[in-house]
Amino acid sequence: MRESYVDADTHGVAYTSAATIGEHVVACSSAGVQAGYHVIGDAAMDLVVAGFTEAATIVGEDVIRAAQHRLEHVEMMDEEARTLLARLGVLASVQPVFDAWWGGHSGMYAERLGPERAASLNPLASMLAAGIPLAFGSDAPVTPLGPWSAIRSAVHHHQPAERISARAAFAAHTRGGWRAAGRRGGVLAPGEAANLAVWSCDELVVEGPDDRVTAWSTDPRAGVPGLPPIGRDASDPLCLRTVVAGRTVYSIDGVHPIKGVVRDPTR
Repeated sequence: MRESYVDADTHGVAYTSAATIGEHVVACSSAGVQAGYHVIGDAAMDLVVAGFTEAATIVGEDVIRAAQHRLEHVEMMDEEARTLLARLGVLASVQPVFDAWWGGHSGMYAERLGPERAASLNPLASMLAAGIPLAFGSDAPVTPLGPWSAIRSAVHHHQPAERISARAAFAAHTRGGWRAAGRRGGVLAPGEAANLAVWSCDELVVEGPDDRVTAWSTDPRAGVPGLPPIGRDASDPLCLRTVVAGRTVYSIDGVHPIKGVVRDPTR
């Protein structure tokens, strides 16, 4: 952290330096390999920005963009960092449930960092607006596996300005993950391997992060596909089947078709 925690005399730990980050990003970019960094605090982000800036002066921005580098968590990011990382095509792998669990005026973030810094954490909408691709996850076991919980948390972010649409959140938890892995996928299309989950829900609706976006999105002329309701108190859809590369690996009837063994569908 740039400034100490409010409840402890510490700034946290930096396990590397800007110079080392720069060297690593140069080596990875030159080899066409994705570099990845675990970065949470604002001081940690400063190191990443400095390292990537130095790397770009050595190999050029085009070489860095081609490697599609990734940052994990990205909980504190100012405008300067957003501008640079968007320009370099760096993807943010983020966990929206962190805000749901620890955000708000009385959450863990506020207790440890104070309300002003806490209000700036997990800036999902700001990152999207800057052009930074997002991939959602859970960081399990830190928060439980649960894609619909992550989507709901992004739609109902504690900071209204950082809320995103259900459609954008859904994309971050489907196509975003494939993009983070540097692979094609996340959509169903002829000729592509079938990777999908079949969900049961009562209805499909179109929701937005605010009244203006919702009004446009629900207009039939917009043609926006529906999703299960993502209200704060809505229940999660029930997964009926999971298919990986065309093979069913889970079905709610308890039969595992690959190995032919019965599985407990409640697990």
